[in-house]
Amino acid sequence: MEDRIKTTITEGVADVRLVRTDKMNALDDAMFNALIETGERLKKDASIRAVVISGEGRAFCAGLDMSNFGKMASGERGGDGDKAVASRLAGRTHGTSNRAQYAAMVWREMPVPVIAAVHGVAFGGGFQVALGADMRYIAPGTRMSIMEIKWGLVPDMAGMALMRTLARDDILRELTYTGRIFSAEEALEYGFATKIVDDPYAAALETAREIADKHPAAIRANKRMLNAIPDSNEAAILLAESVEQDKLIGSPNQKEAIMANLEKRRPVFKA
Repeated sequence: MEDRIKTTITEGVADVRLVRTDKMNALDDAMFNALIETGERLKKDASIRAVVISGEGRAFCAGLDMSNFGKMASGERGGDGDKAVASRLAGRTHGTSNRAQYAAMVWREMPVPVIAAVHGVAFGGGFQVALGADMRYIAPGTRMSIMEIKWGLVPDMAGMALMRTLARDDILRELTYTGRIFSAEEALEYGFATKIVDDPYAAALETAREIADKHPAAIRANKRMLNAIPDSNEAAILLAESVEQDKLIGSPNQKEAIMANLEKRRPVFKA
């Protein structure tokens, strides 16, 4: 797995780096497996308080590996025509997702905040992996695209579920129908970028470290609520706020957050 993704953990911050630099971190079967395995492992680690995901080399992720398109053209993926392909993809293997979707959704389902540091290109599936993060810090000059239409496909790595909360409907339609490559500045305007920074990796690590200094249970509660908002009505959201707050008030770590602020020191939380 380390020939696709390398992970280091320092003071609660998981630094996840795509390292298939010779292929601009393109998504082959091994990369899909590495994304999922890494995400699942970090989800279970109670010591993790924030995650940064980035790509080494010239790009964040160039999208699906070209060899996969060759398999599609030869019919290798289907085996028995379109019906077989649809049946294989329609099977739910990871909760509400299939395997390809989970490579992006595992970051949205991560119980702690995830920041994507994006540079170079984020095309197709690579763009959708970045969408799975809570925030996206983008380098100037980065190029992005919902590129699937170029290959006669639709975005199917959770893109539709993730994009709908970020950009206007007409923007999503224009980009999806055309596959047009857009800039970092456009991504910020559309809602896909959180901010444009010269060094997104360093900025993402700085934010992750700041998050890691906060009450860990409160951070996880915030993410649960924020993830639930798009599919919840007002009454459900209001109740969720109250339920989560009841769990936090008076807990040892919440008391430590108060005392650290009053004493003007760095908090020391228990995992």
